[in-house]
Amino acid sequence: MHPEFQNVTWDLKPSEKGIVKVAEGRGGPINIAYEIHGNGSICLVWVMGLGAMMSSWQRQTKDFGHDQGTKYSSLIFDNRGMGASDKPLMRYSTSEMAKDAIELLNHIGWTSERQLHIIGISMGGMIAQEMAFQEPDRIASLSLVSTASHLVNTVGFVENLRQRINLFIPKDIDIQLAEVKARLFSDEWLAAPDVDGNFPTNGDRFAAQEVKKRRNTEAFTRKGFTLQAIAAGWHHKSPEQLKELGDKVGRERIQVIHGTIDKMITIYHGEMLVKELGGEESGVTRIMFKDRGHVLPMEERKEFARLIEQIVRKTGGK
Repeated sequence: MHPEFQNVTWDLKPSEKGIVKVAEGRGGPINIAYEIHGNGSICLVWVMGLGAMMSSWQRQTKDFGHDQGTKYSSLIFDNRGMGASDKPLMRYSTSEMAKDAIELLNHIGWTSERQLHIIGISMGGMIAQEMAFQEPDRIASLSLVSTASHLVNTVGFVENLRQRINLFIPKDIDIQLAEVKARLFSDEWLAAPDVDGNFPTNGDRFAAQEVKKRRNTEAFTRKGFTLQAIAAGWHHKSPEQLKELGDKVGRERIQVIHGTIDKMITIYHGEMLVKELGGEESGVTRIMFKDRGHVLPMEERKEFARLIEQIVRKTGGK
């Protein structure tokens, strides 16, 4: 085992952590685990994607909640089905998961108008769309990263879902980890020296993170992953709904960020999302990273942080 293996999940101490019961009357109660890092006045809400835990935001948690913890408060949490949150056997949807997040925000007292800077990646970006659709007046900014209004594919939903489940729940761990890396990241980034420590490459560090995650069989389960995958697969926001979202949130508050060689949710989806929100001409910010893949917060950590800080300033954060 590589000596760095035990350090792939960083020991970042939160200023607050807890478990909140949500979904009373919606099939719950469901326990949602959360942490807040930092105690600043600017409220950042980081919404994670399919099959990942809140610790996957650790780079952004450090950048905003620790290095700038007097300026920002960063909320991270495990969606239902993953990590330390409950994994009930029931139909999951991105709209229900958004309600979970909103109830969590109500619990911690982040309820003011135009207070929330929401950043959602992949399935988390789908949940973020639903949050903004449900509570548009509370949104200060909305960053939709590597995500889609709905998934478009040519092989049909069942085959698409099968591919995604096989991607994350392997029979042969070495082969599947190689496939996961290829789907999520650019070859250039994977082959580059580890930017965060002492693994030979970035790809080696990511593989170690995946192995550590999957060894925690209570936090990462086949059931939870599958239920989340179904929610992502069925997510759908129509052009009419996205127009309403843009009208109510304000298009100048929205940015869509995507990698041009994203193999998980292709660039087509990012361009479609920009168009359906009203396009750049209406005020939506469009940022496409050339030759970058799905997990932009890792591949482009510094530039990604700059983009979040930029939209925070643009929409009233100091």
